[in-house]
Formats: sequence, structure tokens, C-alpha cells
Amino acid sequence: MQKNKIQLRHRLIRWVLYSILGFIVSTSLLVMSLAQLPVDTSSFMIQRHISDFNNDRGFVRIDQQWREQDAISPHLFHAVIAAEDQRFYQHHGLDFDAILSAFKHNQAGGKIRGASTITQQVAKNLFLTPSRSVWRKGLEAWFSLLIELFWSKQRILLVYVNIAEFGDHLFGAEAASQHYFSISADKLTASQAALLAGSLPNPLIFKVDKPSRGLRYKQQWILGQMRNLGYL
Repeated sequence: MQKNKIQLRHRLIRWVLYSILGFIVSTSLLVMSLAQLPVDTSSFMIQRHISDFNNDRGFVRIDQQWREQDAISPHLFHAVIAAEDQRFYQHHGLDFDAILSAFKHNQAGGKIRGASTITQQVAKNLFLTPSRSVWRKGLEAWFSLLIELFWSKQRILLVYVNIAEFGDHLFGAEAASQHYFSISADKLTASQAALLAGSLPNPLIFKVDKPSRGLRYKQQWILGQMRNLGYL
């Protein structure tokens, strides 16, 4: 009996170790496979379709067109860094200084704010769900580290602006530029880029086509930060 228990324990340990190894290998290969290829879908886009069917909307086409770096205005890359993650080039996927600052701010009773980096947002949008569970946050951190390991910083930015949601069923810089400004993404001005960046990460609340006073304020703040960072 004791021998059987020991054998069972060993089998369980092996199964756990093989499962962990399989998870590490499979997720690493998944992230590596997207290091060069155009990304024309994401977990969030799929979830948008599921939500449409669950709400009896049927199939609603998602507008998203992948564009390479030279087909997107540099102003947009600069604007999202200024708006979302000014330490983007200093951290490795997780900004622990920002996390600590947000924790202290929230504990002090201020307006709740997050500390997600651009890399974390790519991980969440591309692979995960919008749930706030500890398990999902753990997966987000893991995928963020893999993305930083296998992708360049410019690749991370490129994927981010190509899959970010900028409106209802509207994803990516090209679709947003055409929809809101009737221009291609490479023609975006600094002001237009700041307006798009200001709508993130809640474009269904901060509507680019009907900018609120709050969004206009955020747009001007982003432009100011772009100047401070030497982008303008």
C-alpha cells in the first residue's frame, strides 16, 4: 500500500512537471510565431464576435487592416507612449515602479488607476480575456515577459497600434484613421494621433467622433507630454 502511494505521488509529480514544461514550450512557440507575421485578429476581436451573437446582433464585421511601421505615422507611436507608458523603453514588460505608485495611490483612496504597460495590454488584447481574476493577471504577466523576450520594442508598439480598439468594431490605426479622419494612418497629424491615443483604453466611453471635454483635455495633455519627451 505504501509503495503504491509513493508511485502515485511520483506519477503526479511527473504529470505536473510535464504540464508546466508543456505550457512553457507551447506559449513560447505561440509568441515566437507572431514575432514577424502580420496580426489580423486577437482574443478581444473574437470576444467581440461572441458578445454580438450572445446579444442577438448576429455577425458584425470587424474593421481592421494591418499596416507595417512605415505605413503608420510616427506621431501615433509617440502618442501612445506618452499616454499609456512613458517608461516603455526602460522596463521589461512589467513596470514595478508604476505598479507600486498605483497601489499607494489606490490605497490612499484616490481615483482607481491601473499600471498596465503597453506590453501587458498587447498580451491581454492578443491572448487573453478582459476579466480581472488573479489567474488572468498571472497569465498576462507571463505573456508580457515572453513578448519582451522574443519581440523587439518596435514590434510590440506595432502590434499594439494594429490591434488596439479605437471604436465599436474598429481596431487598429489604419481603420481608425480612415473612419474618423478619412486619411491613411501614415498621414495622421500629432493632434489626431493624440486624440486617438486619448481614447485608449476605453474608446467606447471616450468617443473619438464625439470627443467630450475630458477627451479634449486628455488630448492636450498627451501633446504636452509628447513635447516633454522630445517627440515634438
